[in-house]
Amino acid sequence: MSDDPTHSDPDKYKVAFENDRVRVLEYLDHPGDQTTEHAHPDSVMYTLSSFRRRLYGADGDSRDVEIEAGTTGWLPAQIHAGHNIGNSDTHVIFVELKQPGVASHRPGPLGPALA
Repeated sequence: MSDDPTHSDPDKYKVAFENDRVRVLEYLDHPGDQTTEHAHPDSVMYTLSSFRRRLYGADGDSRDVEIEAGTTGWLPAQIHAGHNIGNSDTHVIFVELKQPGVASHRPGPLGPALA
């Protein structure tokens, strides 16, 4: 098993952005598609499409989820595999956290750093 979903399922997970603090993944699959077991660190998930999936945990448990497009939610660190059991594509953005951050008072640019 490769823990990194971009290695275990490179046809579905693409790195959209990465720096020393976060990695942003785009995930896209189609009805009937399945992923192999992989790991996610603590992440924020934003759904671009409505979908139905079955998630399989590393402990053997499974859970069906149905999520509407435009949903933003917290995804705690976990190991799982997934199966698109719905009639629509699953399209999701994951913002994976690499380490906790602390705000500082040192001078720096305000706003987003886009590069």
